[in-house]
Amino acid sequence: MKMYRKCFSACLLFVAVGMGLTTSSTAQETAKVWKSVQEPLKEMEQVRQLIKAPVFKDKDYVVTDFGAKGDKRTMNTDAFKKAIEACHKDGGGRVVVPAGSFLTGPIYLKSNVNLHLKEGAVIVFSRDTKDYPLVLARWEGMDCMNFSPQVYAYEEENIAITGSGTIDGNANDNYWWSWKGKKEHGWKEGMPHQKKDRDSLHALMKANVDPRQRVFGEGHYLRPYMIQPYHCKNLLISGVKLINSPMWFVSPVMSENITIEGVRIISHGPNTDGCDPDACKNVLIKNCYFDTGDDCIAIKAGRDEDGRRFGRPAENHIIEGCEMKDGHGGVTLGSEIAGGARNIYAINCKLSSPDLDIVIRIKTSSSRGGIIENIFAKDIKVGVYKEAAISCNMFYENPGKFMPTIRNIWIENLEVTHGGNYAVNVKAYKESPVQNLKLVNCNFGGVNTPVKVDHVKDMQFENVVINGQVVKVDDSGVTK
Repeated sequence: MKMYRKCFSACLLFVAVGMGLTTSSTAQETAKVWKSVQEPLKEMEQVRQLIKAPVFKDKDYVVTDFGAKGDKRTMNTDAFKKAIEACHKDGGGRVVVPAGSFLTGPIYLKSNVNLHLKEGAVIVFSRDTKDYPLVLARWEGMDCMNFSPQVYAYEEENIAITGSGTIDGNANDNYWWSWKGKKEHGWKEGMPHQKKDRDSLHALMKANVDPRQRVFGEGHYLRPYMIQPYHCKNLLISGVKLINSPMWFVSPVMSENITIEGVRIISHGPNTDGCDPDACKNVLIKNCYFDTGDDCIAIKAGRDEDGRRFGRPAENHIIEGCEMKDGHGGVTLGSEIAGGARNIYAINCKLSSPDLDIVIRIKTSSSRGGIIENIFAKDIKVGVYKEAAISCNMFYENPGKFMPTIRNIWIENLEVTHGGNYAVNVKAYKESPVQNLKLVNCNFGGVNTPVKVDHVKDMQFENVVINGQVVKVDDSGVTK
C-alpha cells in the first residue's frame, strides 16, 4: 500500500519531466525506423530472454484438506484463503484444486503461490456482490476502489494459475452482463446499468481525485474483472480454460515479467476482452485461444489522466502462436493507451471469423496522447474478417489536448483469404500522421476497398498483393 501512495504522490513530477513519453520534439527526433526485418526479429529475441516464468517449491496444499468441497453449493472462500495463506507462510508451492466444482468468492493470490487446477477441476465464482470486497483495481484504464477481481493480487511476486481445469466467472445475461445496459445482454428498462458510475469515474479521474477516494463496489455497477494482478512481478498463467467473465478476463496492471501460455478464453458477453495487459513490461502471450465478445488481445497503458499520471508504457510484449476467433480486434493496442506502447511483436498467429472486426488494430484519441511505436507483425494467417486487416484510428473517442503519435509499424507475411471492407484503414490527424507504416510480402483476398488513409508519412508497400493485383501506394493513399 505504501508503495502505491509513493507512486501516486510522485505522479505530478513524472508528468512534469515527461518521462520521455510525450509527443515533444525530442521524442519525435529519437524515433526508430527499422531498415530490415532482421532488426525487429533480433530485438524480439532479446525481449524473449527477459521473460522468465516463475518456479515454485515442490510442495502441494490441496484445498479439500482445508475444508473445501467441490459440490458447486458449498461456499469455499475461507478454504481457499486458508490454503493460500498456509502455502505462502511455508515458503510457497502449489495450492491444488482437485476434480470437482468449487464455488467461491474472490481469491487473493500471495507471493510464491501457484494456484493449480487438476483435470476436471472447476472454480465457479459467486454471483453475490456482497461476496466481493473493495480493493484498489483498474477499470477501463481508470483506478478506483471497486469490487475485487475474481482473482486478485497486489504487490505480490512469483504467482501463478496453472493446470488443465476451468475457471468460470459465472456471468451471463442475468448476472453481471446486464450491467452494460444493452438489451442483447439481458438489460430491460428500469434495470440499473453502468453508465452513471462510468461517467462518475471519468469525472473523478479528470479532477485528479486520489483513486482510493473513488469508491464504487456495492450499490454501484462497475463489473469486476476475472484476473487482475496489480503492481506484481513474475506471473504465470498456463493451461487453464477461462469462461464467462463478468468483464475483461486477464488484465495485469503495471506488472512485470508475465507469461500467459496455452490458455483458452471463451465468452461472448459485453466487454469480455481476452487478455489486456495494462502498462505492463516484458509480457509473453503464447499458444493461446481466444473467442471473445470484445478484443481478443488489447494492450493498454491507462486512460487519459491516469495513464499520463504514471507515465508507464506497455513495453516489450510478444504475442506468438495464438488463435483468434470472434472479437472486435485480434491484436489490439488501445484504446486506454495514454502511457504509450513500444516494442510490440506478434508472430505466427491465426485469425478467422465473420465476427472478427479488425486483425491488427491501433485505437487512440487526442484525449489519450502517448506514443505508440515499434509494432512488428509477421507470419499472420487470416481466413475472414469484417472491417479492416490493419487499422490505425486516432479518433476512437472524444478529442482532447494530447495529440497521439503512431509510428514505425512493420507488417510482413500477412495472408488474408477473404477480407472485409479494407486491407488498410488509417484515420489520423494532419498534425500527427501515422509514420513509417510498412507492409512487406502481404496478400489480401476479397477486399472491398484496398486502401483508405488520410494522413500518413513514409508509408511503404513492398510486394503487396490485393485482390490479385500488386499494389503500390504514396502518402496520399493512392494506389499505383
